[in-house]
Amino acid sequence: MSLRPLRALLALFLCVGVLVGGVGCSNAGGGAEPAPTGAEPAPTGTSGLESVRVAELPGEARATLRLIERGGPFPYEKDGATFGNFERVLPRHERGWYREYTVRTPGEGDRGARRLVTGRGGEVYYTDDHYETFREVLPDEAR
Repeated sequence: MSLRPLRALLALFLCVGVLVGGVGCSNAGGGAEPAPTGAEPAPTGTSGLESVRVAELPGEARATLRLIERGGPFPYEKDGATFGNFERVLPRHERGWYREYTVRTPGEGDRGARRLVTGRGGEVYYTDDHYETFREVLPDEAR
């Protein structure tokens, strides 16, 4: 089941709540600052999507990245196929801009839900939920 309709409904609910005054997101009326949650916001890449460093990817995703860098050979027939971006989660580009690659999922009998998607501009994105969400893959920081 796609989460998009649920997200849209939640967004609509929050907007209506703000308009009616039942739910507030602003601290304009003064008062105490909200308590920190302890969780830092996820970093974003140049695409505006959340990001993940290469070192933080699952080992199977790092192995797939190495295969992409070498040009294969790839274990799945569809690896390297055009990714259409029909979900429109990634930045829009002309058809053929993106290529997709399977990230092996241990225990799965098929290709599973994990993919790496690369763009002609060198960008790389990772999804572990079959295109519902993506994170931009950033290189590890030089030490």
